[in-house]
Amino acid sequence: MADKWNQGVRSVPVAGSRTDASIDQGLRTYMLKVYNLMAGGLAITGIAAYAMFAGSVVTNGAGDITALTPLGQAVFGSPLKWVLMFAPLAMVFFLSFRIDKMSVAAAQATFWGYAALVGLSLSTIFMVYTQESIVQVFFITAASFGALSLFGYTTKRDLSAWGSFLFMGVIGIVIASIVNIFLASSALAFAISAIGVLVFAGLTAYDTQQIKDMYYEGDGTAVMGRKAIMGALRLYLDFINMFMFLLQFFGDRR
Repeated sequence: MADKWNQGVRSVPVAGSRTDASIDQGLRTYMLKVYNLMAGGLAITGIAAYAMFAGSVVTNGAGDITALTPLGQAVFGSPLKWVLMFAPLAMVFFLSFRIDKMSVAAAQATFWGYAALVGLSLSTIFMVYTQESIVQVFFITAASFGALSLFGYTTKRDLSAWGSFLFMGVIGIVIASIVNIFLASSALAFAISAIGVLVFAGLTAYDTQQIKDMYYEGDGTAVMGRKAIMGALRLYLDFINMFMFLLQFFGDRR
């Protein structure tokens, strides 16, 4: 589901951008804030996901899941699981379209809440994959994301032409994923994962450059704060999606 959430973020304009932001102290401070917000969101997601998993299952000495707790049965064995699945989607659209009317504190609190909801909805990965492989894939994703974001930040090449192509790739992944719910084709699932990794790798570099270009030293504190939150949200979504697709390649199933 995480790949669908990008759609609501791509089209959100933020006023006051400029094409060639000078690499000065203001830009570095702005980008550092974006990365810190993104990292904070990822930390909240990870904590929420593991806490939900730990409270939902009973394990034996070997770490194997033997049963669901009352919490696990209530969450994963009832219609509540659909609420948990679609609540982050609703919140990301709310934040994307309402951020211009929110204070920076409210927008940041909404982002933290969104990250927590994503964590709750992703807690099932701990039931499917071993914890060791999840940690390994997280670090693979972090290294890849760091390299791609650095490329997007430092390259002199204009990546704006990638936008339409990558957005169409996201739409294609969503449609193919829905189709594969009914087909249950392992070959199609593999293709979706491979394309997904490439698309969100490209989006990481593209979004980083776009976020950098949105910096404008004449912005007020509130505008700059909202831009940083939207930038963090875009990079957060790129990271989460790339992580989920890589997990399908490298994750060891229980």
